[in-house]
Amino acid sequence: MVSCIVKNNQTETIAYRGRFAPSPTGLLHFGSLVTAVSSYLEAKVHDGEWLVRIEDLDASREVPGASSKILYMLENLGMVWDGEVIYQSQRKRYYQDALNSIRRLGLVYSCTCSRKEIAASCIIGEIGPIYPGTCRGNLASKKHTALRVRTDNKPINFEDVLRGSIAQRLESDTGDFVLRRADGTFAYQLAVVVDDAEQNITHVVRGTDLLESTPRQIYLQQLLGYAIPSYMHLPIVTNSSGEKLSKQTRADPIDLSKAPSLLVAALRYLGQAPPDELANCNNSSIWQWAIENWKRDKIL
Repeated sequence: MVSCIVKNNQTETIAYRGRFAPSPTGLLHFGSLVTAVSSYLEAKVHDGEWLVRIEDLDASREVPGASSKILYMLENLGMVWDGEVIYQSQRKRYYQDALNSIRRLGLVYSCTCSRKEIAASCIIGEIGPIYPGTCRGNLASKKHTALRVRTDNKPINFEDVLRGSIAQRLESDTGDFVLRRADGTFAYQLAVVVDDAEQNITHVVRGTDLLESTPRQIYLQQLLGYAIPSYMHLPIVTNSSGEKLSKQTRADPIDLSKAPSLLVAALRYLGQAPPDELANCNNSSIWQWAIENWKRDKIL
């Protein structure tokens, strides 16, 4: 996949543009480090660009100061990003423009259902609760309500770099989904699609916890006429109880004083085989080894 970007009236062709998009609901932990390392290496070995985006849409969940601390952690891990860091909290007008575009297609409606009502009426499918379409007859004009996009049962298919062929029929597998919450907060599914398109992202590397979201994002990309990136979903890092490492499960933030050993541990989690002595080297030496020896087919 090739991305063409116009700069100063000249077209620049970029074969690979990836990104790392942490949420500032806490600091980086080992699970987010694994994602950062793999997305960084995929970009570097393809002579591509690696961008950083702070996904701070939900101010109620943001930890004060986390955004700057995350960037500080990446810098001290030796990870250099291309271009300016963008913040979703500053991009609401772009999400509204995209929402308006979908609204003009006649596919957006107001949803007044509470979570309790949805839980009582929905069917639980393989992916999770399926919205039953209770409010499908509503217009999209009601204030202070959630806005949903109408889906259909045309198959959404894509080839994941690691997971192979993935397919969903959105209407029957997930149901219509929210684009903007009742409190006015834009949904992740819409924001990430708009941002990836605006940043000309060609390759998305992230955890398998987001694998089931990808068909919804591809659906929005199709509606908005956006290019569809290549997707690569990584194995999730879990704790001793088998839970995904996250802020919600109180995962410890990474200790920068142990950066070399943590980078080596992340590489090993990703199926690579760095020598033991690499843990005693500086970060730049570790990255040099990792870029020269990166084999994504070793990821389990």
